[in-house]
Amino acid sequence: MADGIEFASLLCSRLCHDLLSPVGALNNGIELLADETDPEMRARCLELLAESARASANKLKFFRLAFGAAGGFGDSVDTREVRGAIEGLFGGDRRIQVGWMVAEGALAKGTIKILLNLALIAGDALVRGGRLDIGAEAGATRTEIVVRAEGPRIVLDPELKSALTGGTAADALTPRAAAAWLVWNLAHGRGGAIHVSDEADGVLILGAELPGSP
Repeated sequence: MADGIEFASLLCSRLCHDLLSPVGALNNGIELLADETDPEMRARCLELLAESARASANKLKFFRLAFGAAGGFGDSVDTREVRGAIEGLFGGDRRIQVGWMVAEGALAKGTIKILLNLALIAGDALVRGGRLDIGAEAGATRTEIVVRAEGPRIVLDPELKSALTGGTAADALTPRAAAAWLVWNLAHGRGGAIHVSDEADGVLILGAELPGSP
């Protein structure tokens, strides 16, 4: 695996980039509110501030589960918390519908991180919105994850596809590919595999096969 400090720097750069937009909108809204005297405009500014605050909170909640140590001190994470984080990240602007097909009440933290990051990558690929279906099935000897993205336009950066399938060297990583590289490393470290379909007919499928119990 890449040097821990270097990878942490890449990941932090990615997170800062994703948080810049809602936090910047908060700052702009506060500046507008300070100078605005019209009651209707002030009300609209407050609405925008609330939307930006929600977006920031939802992203932070998702990132804590996907990259951090959230989910408690045990070895597993409640999948209801995971579902809420995904729906909060993608459901706010109604551009992306989320379908949840995970029957298990809890999954291992490493498995959860793979699921969340695959969902993040697939959701980002829906550049014009669409639908994101997330499924997972845990057996006695193997856990399978499938994330299906469907929309009018799907774009998966070749850099991400390479990182997901282990084709990117650690010293060639960029912040954009950090999440994808994390997915591959988590799966590879468990003797598992990541599968990426071609973006054909408006559908992209990302999958993970992980040996061992859930």
